[in-house]
Amino acid sequence: MPVPQHVFDPPFNIVRASHVVLDVVDLNKSVEFYDQIIGLHVEDRDDATAYLRGCEEHQHHSLVLRKADAPAAARLGFKVGNEDDLDKAGSFFAENGLIYSFVDRPYQGRTLHVTDPFGYRLELYATMEKRPHLLRRYERYKGCHPQRLDHFNVFAAETQDTVDFYARLGFRLTEYAEEDGEGGRIAAAWMHRKGNVHDFALTNGRGPRLHHFAYWVPGPLNIIHLCDVMASSGLALERGPGRHGISNAFFLYVRDPDGHRIELYCSDYQTMDHDHEPLRWSLRDPRRQTLWGAPAPRSWFEQGSPFLGQEVREPAFVADVVIAD
Repeated sequence: MPVPQHVFDPPFNIVRASHVVLDVVDLNKSVEFYDQIIGLHVEDRDDATAYLRGCEEHQHHSLVLRKADAPAAARLGFKVGNEDDLDKAGSFFAENGLIYSFVDRPYQGRTLHVTDPFGYRLELYATMEKRPHLLRRYERYKGCHPQRLDHFNVFAAETQDTVDFYARLGFRLTEYAEEDGEGGRIAAAWMHRKGNVHDFALTNGRGPRLHHFAYWVPGPLNIIHLCDVMASSGLALERGPGRHGISNAFFLYVRDPDGHRIELYCSDYQTMDHDHEPLRWSLRDPRRQTLWGAPAPRSWFEQGSPFLGQEVREPAFVADVVIAD
């Protein structure tokens, strides 16, 4: 299927993936998991909401946990370049038949809410309250020392259409998995704005659902240490540690108390050159998912967090994937 051409003058400027908003059932339990086990830092919280961030982040939060009756992915947050970009975004969404609204959100400036054509609930902002980063506050490091939120990965029912839509917004394709032969369809795609492998990744499947969100950690030993922390705390690992062929990531996947999936990873690469060509992977090549390491469990392929209020659709096609064993 067509590989999108890079759009150098998108209708508005998205800078990077910024934060994720999750609905959780037991807020205290979730905060304890992300603070004490993973190692994020609680910036503010009350009985209904908690705000956390990584060691390297100046922004007030990259993870928002909201107490709710049922778990869900509430919003995916993206930072835009400036206030004008928010108005340009509103104009773009209106021209494309999408309903948007400006809302007030704690610790953020003017914030735009919109649901894209595929059911992903987005939150765009230009300014957020700043806090001194904790990069050199080593006495406060916990868990696997997560530094910054890096990307989102979603299940997409209409993979090609979703890739094309986000390419219009200036997202560049870095790697993709495609069926072999004439007319082969793209089954997964990795797209970025900030100059590494991805801010937003798409996986063919029942969607819209959030597959995972990911934090970047300093190195593989941080991930190994988290395995020890999880095991000694009586918590299970879902997948890893191992290495993906795609993105070259050294990875670990774990689930929080509500089943939301988080990836801790390192070792990807830079892609900021405008003539960087996307890397194609055949769906018949199992190294794309597992360069080395144990094969992924069935849950990794089938389970994800539904987006709040969105109906989950069956994929437009079922990809014939070779899975490492």
